[in-house]
Amino acid sequence: MSNALLRVESLRKSYGAVEVLRGIDFSVRKGEKVALIGPSGSGKSTCLRCVNMLEKPSAGAIWLEEERVGVRASAGQRERLMSDAELAPQRRQMGMVFQLFYLWPHLTVLENVSVGLIKVQGVPAAEAKAIALEMLEKVHMAHKAQAYPDFLSGGQQQRVAIARALAQRPKLLLFDEPTSALDPELVGEVLNVIHELADEGRTMLLVTHEIRFARDVADRVIFMDGGVVVEEGPARELIQHPRHERTQAFLRQISP
Repeated sequence: MSNALLRVESLRKSYGAVEVLRGIDFSVRKGEKVALIGPSGSGKSTCLRCVNMLEKPSAGAIWLEEERVGVRASAGQRERLMSDAELAPQRRQMGMVFQLFYLWPHLTVLENVSVGLIKVQGVPAAEAKAIALEMLEKVHMAHKAQAYPDFLSGGQQQRVAIARALAQRPKLLLFDEPTSALDPELVGEVLNVIHELADEGRTMLLVTHEIRFARDVADRVIFMDGGVVVEEGPARELIQHPRHERTQAFLRQISP
């Protein structure tokens, strides 16, 4: 795919004798929003975690622009996996938002968003806090900058986690079912923030079980089942008129 920011090629992942991903291929263009959908156990989250090497692929290749992710080859030597220290610059280009929030309970909201910039990237504290406040504004949480996570709702904590990912100024945002740990009444506020970020033209790869959200926000949808890509296409077209029998059966169970 021309102008691809991310390329996933022949991706495989096994845990012992169990092959979870069985040859995944797709690309994400700059500014594109791609949603991975499918039943539990289909390999969606594993695929996403392989993209930034939180899970080490068993085979295949992942490219961010023209750079191979997680693998280094020296002249005359075999390829080897990068160490976490070597991976850190690549991971900073891929902001990850998890199902759980992983906020430091002893730090304020502002400190949670700025601490990585200060400790990892060496950004001066004043500059880091200015960036953090700017990102909190984007997720409508600047008014809680001095609050501690324990005093926030789950939806507010997830929005802070999104601000933390944004503070890295990543090329690609990765969302791993960002609303699955939330009470139903809090889901909307998080989805609204992601929708606003999508409207800014950010590049996103989302694993989600929110089918209506995928239809309305994503440019393309990839349906996975059994560790393979069963079908992919424009979001509305695939969700409203799926071609593959397995996709049809899945979507009949989940009314968009």
